[in-house]
Amino acid sequence: MKRDKEEEIRMGIVVSEFNYDITMSMLELAKEHARFLGVDVVKVVKVPGVFDIPFALKKLLQDIGIDVAVVLGSVIEGETEHDEVIMQQATRKIMDLSLEYEKPVGLGITGHGMNRLQAEERIERAKQAVEAAVKLYRASH
Repeated sequence: MKRDKEEEIRMGIVVSEFNYDITMSMLELAKEHARFLGVDVVKVVKVPGVFDIPFALKKLLQDIGIDVAVVLGSVIEGETEHDEVIMQQATRKIMDLSLEYEKPVGLGITGHGMNRLQAEERIERAKQAVEAAVKLYRASH
């Protein structure tokens, strides 16, 4: 169903609770930027970690009341390669879901290989994820 370009865009956000102080700051920034762009954040889903984002994202994208989505998380380097594996698998599935449901998904997951300070410095990426999803939606409608 094609909608009027002036009609408000409805956004859903999936956010990881792991590294809570960082990701909740990302969430607030994303919501603030969405309001600035005239986008209505209609649903926020909190999940335990970045690994869990694709499941919640799939449910969100199935909702006809959602036009675009943004995923937020922070994958900080540990002592093993776990952060790299999580990031590769989650982002691949996120991209697959965006294509499957033909809805833009802004990637606001920072990492892998970063330390806590670098994660804090990248909170602003949430704003860029919102911007990307909205631009892609507007370009395709």
